[in-house]
Amino acid sequence: MQSQAHVQIRAQVVVVGGGPVGMFLACELAEYGVRTLVVETGTAVSERPKATTLHARAVQCLARRGHLDGLVRVDGSGAGAAVTHSSFHFAGIPGLVVSAPAGEPNPLLKCPQEQLERRFEQRARAVGARILRGHRVTEVRREPGGVRVTVEGPAGRVVECAADYVVGADGARSTVREQAGIGSRTYPATVSAMAGDVRLAEAGALRPGWHRTPRGWIVVKDVPDGTVRLRTLNCAAAHRTRHQPLTLEELRREVGWIAGRDIAMTSPRWLGRFSDFSRLADSYRSGRILLAGDAAHVHFPIGGQGLSTGLLDAVGLGWKLAYTVLGKAGKGLLDTYDQERRPEAQRVIDHTRAQLALMRPDPELDPLRALFVELLTGSGAGGGESTYLGSMVSAQGTALPARTADASPWEGRFLHNVGLTTSEGRTDVIGLLRAGRPLLLRFGEQGRQYGEHRVGRRYGMVRVVDAEPTPELPCDALLVRPDGYIAWAPDGEGLDPALSAYFGDGATTAPGGGHAEAGHVRLVG
Repeated sequence: MQSQAHVQIRAQVVVVGGGPVGMFLACELAEYGVRTLVVETGTAVSERPKATTLHARAVQCLARRGHLDGLVRVDGSGAGAAVTHSSFHFAGIPGLVVSAPAGEPNPLLKCPQEQLERRFEQRARAVGARILRGHRVTEVRREPGGVRVTVEGPAGRVVECAADYVVGADGARSTVREQAGIGSRTYPATVSAMAGDVRLAEAGALRPGWHRTPRGWIVVKDVPDGTVRLRTLNCAAAHRTRHQPLTLEELRREVGWIAGRDIAMTSPRWLGRFSDFSRLADSYRSGRILLAGDAAHVHFPIGGQGLSTGLLDAVGLGWKLAYTVLGKAGKGLLDTYDQERRPEAQRVIDHTRAQLALMRPDPELDPLRALFVELLTGSGAGGGESTYLGSMVSAQGTALPARTADASPWEGRFLHNVGLTTSEGRTDVIGLLRAGRPLLLRFGEQGRQYGEHRVGRRYGMVRVVDAEPTPELPCDALLVRPDGYIAWAPDGEGLDPALSAYFGDGATTAPGGGHAEAGHVRLVG
């Protein structure tokens, strides 16, 4: 019998880091029946202001899994009245239009990260994930057939976790990334930025909004308690002591220098520094160790894309890792996580660096800024440059690489929400994907040639749905991945090779023999 000071835990997946990315991933894994353990240093969800923006593709993916109930509106039939639009900014320039197709939720969700974290944690616990709060990972060690994680808890408690896989979702200074020996490409800091909530001595001394001066930027947001949330950007150079705590006096001086006048402030909260330091891991996978969120990529937080990018990592990883653990994955499926998500992170890093270049106060950039104002405001909601940039920022421009030979043009595209009529009545894509299962959608008599009995016999996880033909989907059938992306259509390679590429030979046994065991993490000792 092990002492209380030394406990052994056996899990199929250990997720290190219980922020929004780690908690969401734990939800996904546990709902598939994977024994999942989350290790998090914080004893509770942090109330520190962090991200507040979810962009369209993240909203669409989370809505398909039922994580945004009560936060977004979907009419349930896929028959939205019209394309929806939201106003946003690009490099601090207003006028960017982000659109979502009819039937989808609004393309921009404003929701504090703290609220999402609480939702994800509650659901993760409800579906059987075990969460160790107040525990810190001290060692990640590869072993034959798995990974061992050593965890230090309160009062010297040591937990040894044996797992099939470990996912590092433990932030920019990831212990998992370092101990796994995964290298990174880094972009050094060139600017100094500060943040904090304060109370202004003179009400209205700074009006809400984005303010550019010859010295930098000040972003001001009113907070319900009467304080203001400040963000500053000084492009002169990276601050020499950017890792040191920020004081109210430093923030006051910086705001005054950028504004060109003294602005008195008191009652500081949540003071901090940040910069444009960027990092991209060389790989998101090293054997049985994987990375997600800030552990894999960090970028300048212009455009509010960090939270969405991290959650989309978890969306792409969750079902692939679950199917791999449960013995239901095609050969190389888990490798596609890196192949699909790492290029997307590189694009985010690149275009946030481009936005920062536009934000530098050099007067020689004024004509370029004026050009972007024309591009953004002149094209409007109908298309053109604003639509292109909106698709880029919202990740709706993402198309995945094909996995099959002679791939259909449909493959790799995201299947937008459309209304469908089945023998059971009206439904839509969002409703059909809520269970997290892949779908074989068959339309009309032509679609029924893609044999339901063959699919059901070999691939029990694939749900076959017969629907009436619809002009919105002019094809006979579609194989849809659990994350909403199209895996196959009839004008490419045959259905069987596509099913094998994603789901192997249809076996349902876990690695090592025997059927996969669902349920809670097992404690030993």
